[in-house]
Amino acid sequence: MAVSDRSLALPLWIALSRAHAVVEEAARRHAADHDLTLAEFGVLEALHHGGPMYLGELGRKILVSSGGITYLVDQLEERGLVRRKPCPEDRRAVRALLTPEGEELISSIFPEHARVIRRALSCLDRPTAKATLRSLRRVVRAAEQADRDAGAP
Repeated sequence: MAVSDRSLALPLWIALSRAHAVVEEAARRHAADHDLTLAEFGVLEALHHGGPMYLGELGRKILVSSGGITYLVDQLEERGLVRRKPCPEDRRAVRALLTPEGEELISSIFPEHARVIRRALSCLDRPTAKATLRSLRRVVRAAEQADRDAGAP
């Protein structure tokens, strides 16, 4: 039976929201233990794993608006964890990159952060986790397509 069935759609949405909230709270607490917001942690993690990024690309990666990413990079730059590097080919473009202090911090706390997330999701065995991941990716694609279709003339 498809989830478009009214009896399933709302309970599924509520369960997804609650699951997200409790896992996010565990991640938020861990980031706060290191004087970071979850969004600041996201910036450091994205730069750690992806290398220097244009601010727009970084914002899309961690799901933050252009104004939000500017603010986050400002905060992290002020703390000496991130720096901006202008693009020589396009003076309007700016990349963010980790400073040595930022790299040291994220390298030291990321493994424990990953353990926090794994613990929060440890109730799922491997086959269930893989099936859930496939299902959630289908949800994302379908929702994005529905959004595109809604905007089409």
